[in-house]
Amino acid sequence: MDAAGVEAVWRIESARIVAALTRFTGDFGLAEDAAQEAVAEALVSWPLAAPANPAGWLMATARRRAVDAIRRRTTLQDRYALLAADPAVGSAVDEEVDPDRIDDDVLALMFVSCHPVLSPEVRVALTLRVVGGLSSAEIARAFLVSVPTVQARITRGKKTIAAAGVPFELPAAGERRERLGGVLSVLYVIFTEGSTATSGDRLLRPEVAYEAIRLARTLAALQPDEPEVHGLLALFELTAARFPARTAPDGSPILLEHQDRRRWDFAAIRRGSAALARASARGLGPYGLQAAIAAAHASAPSVEATDWDRIVVLYEALGRVAPSPVVELNRAVAVAMASGPAQALAIVDELIASDRLAGSHLVPTVRGELLARLGRRPEARAELELAARLCPNQRERSVLLDKAATLG
Repeated sequence: MDAAGVEAVWRIESARIVAALTRFTGDFGLAEDAAQEAVAEALVSWPLAAPANPAGWLMATARRRAVDAIRRRTTLQDRYALLAADPAVGSAVDEEVDPDRIDDDVLALMFVSCHPVLSPEVRVALTLRVVGGLSSAEIARAFLVSVPTVQARITRGKKTIAAAGVPFELPAAGERRERLGGVLSVLYVIFTEGSTATSGDRLLRPEVAYEAIRLARTLAALQPDEPEVHGLLALFELTAARFPARTAPDGSPILLEHQDRRRWDFAAIRRGSAALARASARGLGPYGLQAAIAAAHASAPSVEATDWDRIVVLYEALGRVAPSPVVELNRAVAVAMASGPAQALAIVDELIASDRLAGSHLVPTVRGELLARLGRRPEARAELELAARLCPNQRERSVLLDKAATLG
C-alpha cells in the first residue's frame, strides 16, 4: 500500500483511533501524538507488507506507542500497569477499530476539540487535525498560514485542554445542546473557507469544504435528533452542489448568472434537500434558513426564474434569529432582484451609515453593482475599484476590476 492509501485509511479512521486512545489513556495530547506516530510507522512498513486489517493495525500500533510514552512517565506507572497488563483493557481498545461503527467517542472528540476554552482559530486547527485527520501542512495550505503557526495552535490547544482539566466525555444532554452551537460554528468556518477562500489565488478550496461536509455527515449520524445539525449539512451540500460550475478551467470565477446549471451536482442537491426536510420537521434555525435560501437557488432553472420574493422573506427571518450585517447585505442583494436596485441601495447605505462592515470589500461590491444597475456608472466604477483594493482574494479581485473596466 502506497502513501496515498495510508493517508486514505488515516483520514477515515483517525477520529475513532484518537477518540478511543483518549478515553483509555485519559490524555488527549498523548492520544493524538501516539496516533501520528502510528501513521508515520505505517508509511514505512505498509508499502512493504500491507496489513489485512489496516484500521486494527493503526489502533494496535498507536496503543503500543501510548503505552511506551506512559511507561516513560514515572508519575503514571499505575496507569501504565493498567494499560499494559490488563488484557480486558487491551481487548476493549481493540474493539474500537470496527470501521463500520460510529459511537459516542467520536462525538466526544468533536466536543473536546471545539471546547469553549479554546480560541476560534485553535478550535478550527484542532478539529481538522484530530477529528478530520488533516496534516499540519494541509491545514496551513487551506488557511494560508505557515506550518509552524498551525503546529503552534495545535500544541496550544492540547496544553489548554490539559490545563483546564477538560474531561474526555460527552457533555450532559443539556450542556451538549448548549455547546453544540460551538461545534457547528467551527464546521461552518471550515466550510466557508473552502467555499470562498479568504485570500490567495484560488476562489475555491474544495478539499477543505468537502472535509467539513464529511464531518457534518458524521455529526448528523451521531446527533440525528438535532435539527440544526441537519440544517448545517443541508447548507453544505446545497452550496457545494454549485462548485463544478463556479470556476472556469483556468480557475477564474463564473458568476451565478453565467453558470451552466447542467454542471451542478444534482446528487448533492438531493442529499441537501433530504437534510433540509429533516431540519424543517422541528422548525428552521439559522443554518436551516440559510439552507432554505440555498435550496431556492438550487431549484431555480435560471437567475431570472429564481423565487427572489421567497429569498427576501427567508433573509428577513434569518435577520430576526441571527442578525448580522452580512445577512443584511445579502438581503439587499435579494431585494434588488425582487424589487429593484433603488430599494436595495437604501439598505446598503444604512449599513454604511452604521459602520457595521467597515473595511470589508463586500459592501462596495454590492453598492457598485446596484449603482451600475441605476445607471450611475462613474460612482459604480469607483465603488468596484474600492472593493478590488479591499479584496484579499486574487480571483475575486480580478472579477471586480474587470467589472469596473466595463463601466468606463
